Amino acid sequence: MLPTIAFPFHDPDLQMFPHLKAILPDLKSLFGWAYICPPPNTRKNATLMKWLARDGFFRVFPLDHTLQIGEHFAYLYLAAARAADPDEIIHLAYIDRLSFALQGQYRENFIADVKSVSSPDVPLIFQRSEKAWRTHPRNYYEIEHFVTTLGEILFGKTLDYAWCHLVVRASQLMEIMPQVGNPDLSMVAEMILNLQSNIKTKEVDWLAWEDPFILAREPEELKYEREHNPEETQKRLSYAIPMAQSILQYSLKRNSGESG
Repeated sequence: MLPTIAFPFHDPDLQMFPHLKAILPDLKSLFGWAYICPPPNTRKNATLMKWLARDGFFRVFPLDHTLQIGEHFAYLYLAAARAADPDEIIHLAYIDRLSFALQGQYRENFIADVKSVSSPDVPLIFQRSEKAWRTHPRNYYEIEHFVTTLGEILFGKTLDYAWCHLVVRASQLMEIMPQVGNPDLSMVAEMILNLQSNIKTKEVDWLAWEDPFILAREPEELKYEREHNPEETQKRLSYAIPMAQSILQYSLKRNSGESG
């Protein structure tokens, strides 16, 4: 049985729609079906929604109202877990990362890695390798690496709490999602905290920075712009700080339980 895949499909300007159509044959060869959750600003495009409805590959959980990003993700993941067989392996990913991985130099590596995952391997984080991180702006790396370092200090594990590709069984997803409460992007770190007792990791190059490909920009020029843009730094801090707080709270709660 093929694994399945779940990704939020926030595409109000239809920037990702051509990419989705381009990689759809690959997605169908790798996954049994896709769970997606288009928000209202994406659902307003009738052509897109009809296209999705005509293709049995997509299991659509439409949102009737706008949610914060973490609430959006949580809605999708819980809906997917409820719809899936408990032993179903689900890849949680992002359409821009998938598009980059399948349409560029890392295509064969990505396909091989997806095919290599079996039930004993999950939960599994595909983490950004050192090579992949070097393609990202420095402020992205420094801020997210701080969260990883904090986890190393407290738990002795090197984990990408701001993960880009997580693989879980539906039963594992069903178990952890009720424990996830942050409404912003920091909720992805809460997911890892509740999985980390037995989580596995694999570093991959195909999680190199996808934005230059998606935006059709020269990588070094775009990288320089992002590194020197205070708003970009603030954006990273806006989820990294709550992630750090969640990690500290989890550690304090765990230590309190152990001491009690």
